[in-house]
Amino acid sequence: MEKLKYERPIINKISAGVTDKFGMSHKMPVISEIDGVKVTDIVEKYDSPVFVLSEKTILDKFNAAKQAFTTRYPKVQFAWSYKTNYLSSVCKTYHNLGSWAEVVSGFEYEKAIQNGVKGENIIFNGPDKGIKDLTLAIANGSYIHIDHFDELYDIIKIAETSEKKPKLAIRINMDTGIYPRWDRFGFNYENGEAWNAINRIMLNPKLDLVGLHTHIGTYIMSPDAYAVAASKLSELAVRLEKKYNHNIKYIDMGGGFASDNTLKGAYLPGKDTCPSFDDYAEAITNAIINSEINPQNMPTLFLETGRALIDDAGYAISTVLANKRLADSRRSMIIDFGINTLFTSFWYEHEVYPAQEVSAHSEDTTIYGPLCMNIDIIREAIKFPLMQKHDNVVIKRVGAYNMTQWMQFITMRPKIILIDTNSNTHIVRENETGENISSMERLPKHLS
Repeated sequence: MEKLKYERPIINKISAGVTDKFGMSHKMPVISEIDGVKVTDIVEKYDSPVFVLSEKTILDKFNAAKQAFTTRYPKVQFAWSYKTNYLSSVCKTYHNLGSWAEVVSGFEYEKAIQNGVKGENIIFNGPDKGIKDLTLAIANGSYIHIDHFDELYDIIKIAETSEKKPKLAIRINMDTGIYPRWDRFGFNYENGEAWNAINRIMLNPKLDLVGLHTHIGTYIMSPDAYAVAASKLSELAVRLEKKYNHNIKYIDMGGGFASDNTLKGAYLPGKDTCPSFDDYAEAITNAIINSEINPQNMPTLFLETGRALIDDAGYAISTVLANKRLADSRRSMIIDFGINTLFTSFWYEHEVYPAQEVSAHSEDTTIYGPLCMNIDIIREAIKFPLMQKHDNVVIKRVGAYNMTQWMQFITMRPKIILIDTNSNTHIVRENETGENISSMERLPKHLS
């Protein structure tokens, strides 16, 4: 008979008749499997820490977003945001579902081409597009979203000798009633800069203005802000038609939809407060449909949704390294996932769950990563049961940005696996090794 594990007694303050904002305490749920695959089996086969992607969740989320928009608007085109997660297996999954590629650098542009995306199905955003990048994008017939006048001047110079007419849109920043306002990207709507850029393009016969684009921010909790943005882009489209008899082909609303993660400082969980795809779709499509745009020439609605599509599909499986008591007697737990590979811990209160049955007693706990830095905190304060060394925990909603913003620091980047719709597991990125890191180094002769 196995000896029972000792649990240190805990004294918790109970206020009779008064509950906290989450109600009475209850036993923490356990995530023992992901898409039918046991967490313990994943750790045994692929080691810890490890990222896990759920193909089923990717498909479900995409279909929900597509349903929300295509039932409300006649022409919709999704473009996968490469910066959110540019793993080839992720990108190709979205491309197979009909998504174009939305890229913000020459590196991402080349990756999209390598993933088999046709040039005419690539949207090229971002403030840093060199002459080489622009020349290639123009030759491939890609859609270039101009960020500033210096970029426009470069394009005009290239167009003088280019066999193809550049297909252009401008990025427009504006006041949509939210804070902080993203005004560092693109041309401003309120001060007339955007209209000035539009006129400069329209007066050049070697350029083709095909779209209008905005990306109002990130993790936007207000669908009304998108309604304001869509109305302002629609107003510009109407002015274009009146002045030049020119109809744009698309309005691109960018991304920024919130996932169900909870931002630090939020009073309620994100899964209870974040707008749905239907909420965003209703706001955006109503604004365009009810504008003065000629109904015979309705533009295609482009969407560059990233975070809201992929966040829920990502899990981080980690192992408990140790338990400690802090100076103020609070419990702390150290796990083998740090902020170098779980970067979104800086702004999310990630959901963390045990991977095996645990005690019904929970205690205020700080969850640290393994780095030798005081800022390596996965959760500052969470009611959590006592975990033993070698136990596993699962962190939810980590599919966005962690696998592109991560860094090799103190520990090396872990494997990423994909669980397909048949519950089969596949390695989609190997873990880093010392050889990977040292292969980039060069040693001067006098030090060898």
